Amino acid sequence: MIVKEIHFGDDGQKKLKSGIKKIAGAVKSTLGARGRTVLIESENHVGGITVTKDGVTVAKSINLYDPTENLAVMMMRQAADKTATVAGDGTTTSIVLAEAIIDAADKYLTPEHNVTEVIRGISSLSKKVVAKLDKMSKKVNGRRLYDVATISANNDNELGKMIGDAFSWVPLVTVENSMNSETRVEIINGMRIERGYTSPYFVTDQKKQECVLDNPYVLICDHEINNISNLEKVLAPIVSQGKSLLIIGNLGPNALQTLNVNVYQGKIKACNIIPPSFGYRQKDLLKDLAVALGGTYFSEDTGDDLSIIGLSDLGKASKIIIKKDVTVFMHHADFKDDIDRHIADLKAMVDQTDNKEEKDFIRERIANISGGVGVIYVGAQSDIEQKEKRDRIDDAVYAVMAALEDGILPGGGVALSECAAMIYDEFDVAARIMHDALLAPFDQILINAGKKPTEIAMGIFDKGHGYDVKGERFGDMIKMGIIDPTKVTKNALLNAVSVATTIMSTNAIITNIRADESPK
Repeated sequence: MIVKEIHFGDDGQKKLKSGIKKIAGAVKSTLGARGRTVLIESENHVGGITVTKDGVTVAKSINLYDPTENLAVMMMRQAADKTATVAGDGTTTSIVLAEAIIDAADKYLTPEHNVTEVIRGISSLSKKVVAKLDKMSKKVNGRRLYDVATISANNDNELGKMIGDAFSWVPLVTVENSMNSETRVEIINGMRIERGYTSPYFVTDQKKQECVLDNPYVLICDHEINNISNLEKVLAPIVSQGKSLLIIGNLGPNALQTLNVNVYQGKIKACNIIPPSFGYRQKDLLKDLAVALGGTYFSEDTGDDLSIIGLSDLGKASKIIIKKDVTVFMHHADFKDDIDRHIADLKAMVDQTDNKEEKDFIRERIANISGGVGVIYVGAQSDIEQKEKRDRIDDAVYAVMAALEDGILPGGGVALSECAAMIYDEFDVAARIMHDALLAPFDQILINAGKKPTEIAMGIFDKGHGYDVKGERFGDMIKMGIIDPTKVTKNALLNAVSVATTIMSTNAIITNIRADESPK
């Protein structure tokens, strides 16, 4: 049995707020173009260090000894994680807003107020603010795409241009670690899977060590094929037509040896790769391939019999390039309508899941089947630098996707501060709390830059105008390239409100007593 400790009323609230102050203090110092970096000691090995300006990375690294304070940290982390999952960025803004709501509630709430009614008022006002942000939002095109990428990469112009270029070529982009110090973009014009040929006998271009198949048929299955004779119904017409065949499936030793001999003797043009990935992801990727290539996916799960396969069951591609560790499919335009329908289904799946890893996987599938895959390989001189750089590029990639989907707003906290002015007239307690909270990101960006928010605010007179802390100038934020994705700002606010109002409504806190503690 685990012994519990219970905190009631103000005692528990004070500990929760203490935890919020600690995580927010570490995270909010990273906000804005003049935000500071944070040093994090690794839990996994002695001497391991992470240097980052990524808010969610900082938030995830914080675990406090006091169990009640740590509950507050866990709740704030959830707000940051949810914002990152849905919109890809905005984790720091979410934490800054949550802390500001709690602080404003402390300032304005008195024992005479009905906390439940105030919470309802805050939730209602947050919806009004979201509606206002939607009206303010502007579509992304041309130069704005590069501005979003640059700002989200912590104002790194070189990375911003690289990410902007990638999105100008393909609809979706993924990020991977480079094997050297060079950071580069690679565009794959076709569908790509991380699997290469199973035998060097299949290589057709010795110089490039590639197997190139022109207008091949493709067998897509997850079976183990132990005897090539089981495929006789499709092999015979393929050989007679002088066509080529790619077998996606697990060939047993005897089957692989037979195929090697026939390819070596020139009796057939063929290649074999094993199915990509593992488990359910493997099945999903094979289904994607079947749609893109107009073929049938034969699965052991459904008891499909390979011996009855005909040519009509095979997929087709205009060209397939199989390397040692990757295969690229150039699919026919004939299957475009089927691919478009499949992409629409996948996009609906992205909206229906809250799991970040699952969202990432589905987005990779969409990028893959769309016929263009952009990969940014992150290089650096050290592991510490590479991790920090990849965090920034990941943030920027997701921010660009969010901006393309939902538009952009004036950055630098300006959009939320204009919404604060909108609700100023609704002068009840909930409005006061929201008013102060919505100004917090604008103020924090200026504080991180060593400026006084009240002095800067006096120099701003027009809508959409603000202060560029990097260039130290006033002006139209969008024209100066200081922008935030609408989706990021909305989700940061909604998740912050959710966490803050939950803490405001909490009266009893139950925690586990640690081994070195005793009940009070």
